[in-house]
Amino acid sequence: MARDTVDLTPIGSRAELVEWLAVGCKAPAKFRLGTEHEKIPFYAADNSPVPYEGERGIRALLEGMQARTSWEPILEEGRIIGLFDEKNGGAISLEPGGQFELSGAPLETLHETEAELNQHLADAKAVADPLGIRFLTLGASPLWTREQTPVMPKSRYAIMSAYMPKVGTRGLDMMFRTSTVQVNLDFSSEADMVKKMRVSLALQPVATALFANSPFLEGKANGYLSYRSHIWCDTDNARAGMLPFVFDEGFGFEAYVDYALKVPMYFVKRGDTYHDVTGQSFGALLEGKLPGMPGERAAISDWANHLTTIFPEVRLKRFIEMRGADVGDAQMIPALSAFWVGLLYDDVSLDAAWDLVKGWDAQMRQQLRDDVPKAGLKAQVGGHSLLEIARSALALSAAGLKRRARKDAQGRDETRFLAPLSHILSQRHSRAEVLLAQFKSEWHGDVSPAFRTCVF
Repeated sequence: MARDTVDLTPIGSRAELVEWLAVGCKAPAKFRLGTEHEKIPFYAADNSPVPYEGERGIRALLEGMQARTSWEPILEEGRIIGLFDEKNGGAISLEPGGQFELSGAPLETLHETEAELNQHLADAKAVADPLGIRFLTLGASPLWTREQTPVMPKSRYAIMSAYMPKVGTRGLDMMFRTSTVQVNLDFSSEADMVKKMRVSLALQPVATALFANSPFLEGKANGYLSYRSHIWCDTDNARAGMLPFVFDEGFGFEAYVDYALKVPMYFVKRGDTYHDVTGQSFGALLEGKLPGMPGERAAISDWANHLTTIFPEVRLKRFIEMRGADVGDAQMIPALSAFWVGLLYDDVSLDAAWDLVKGWDAQMRQQLRDDVPKAGLKAQVGGHSLLEIARSALALSAAGLKRRARKDAQGRDETRFLAPLSHILSQRHSRAEVLLAQFKSEWHGDVSPAFRTCVF
């Protein structure tokens, strides 16, 4: 989340919350895609983490990016914590451990996504190089302990850090030691949203397996291909998971609102102050009966911000967020967006993808999700290997992108962005498996080479 919403228009009823989601419906001609990715910074001289303060810290990095891009600074208590592109809508923000995030603008094509990413990485390199900073292309921090990891000066993260150990065992690892890539996609109607939510939830483990890229922790192999995904299995189960109710008959905006109302809140923001209301109900705020803030009533900003603190594998706001993938290199980031655009933005592929997964029940979907962080493409579902399912899904995605027929100046369509995924499937193993093989052979059990090999 680049910056919190500040619209204090009062909300008086559940129906208004439902309508807030429904406003996201738009004509297919107006569909856009927004790609987000996080990356862990480190000092190239000694592979150490980058603190916020200091002449070569995260603050200096943000200030350098501001000077280079002319984006507007996002401030908290006088400190720069992000940047916002007023013209196009993109943003740069900080995750709790200093992960440097680009939240891309809503764009029409994957060619534009690639150009946006390349420009951002060029800008980041130009600013970071003189500071001695590089960025990892891994989904989890491979070396530092949690105590060695910096803490960014954002109030909402302080609230979350205190709350996480009360509701799970791995929430702090999620906050401080992981990096992801996501794509945000649109829907045309409630029915379209429902089908996209169901398909993307069922197939999210496919993305997790294809993008698995977090096999190390604290200098050792951690036993998983996607440790980042494993972390989510016990971060805060009240706000994470596979959302089985999405597959119930009658699911729609109302059912998602009812789910979100039950998810405990983290904070309520008034002015520049984050009020800690962890564990309390948004429904109570809606009724003006929040124990932590008696008499305070809900506003649009409260609802928008609350939805950003819900972390299922697929998240619904006024668009749909795909949340299952580890970050990868500069080719894998647009590949994630391409995979989902091809599946969800073409009706033929979307229908075929639903046919692929509609026979799976909640237990099968959950078992697959639980197995994939360790087994990757070797996981099984419904008598089929996930490798087989992934090949079918990738073929559907490619067909959808081909029918989209969005070509660049060289006449290439968007299917070119799927090439890294085709390579993974042809080799039958993920990036994590390649890294583990190197770790056991030429790296001689030392993760230090990752700081040279796995770098943007």
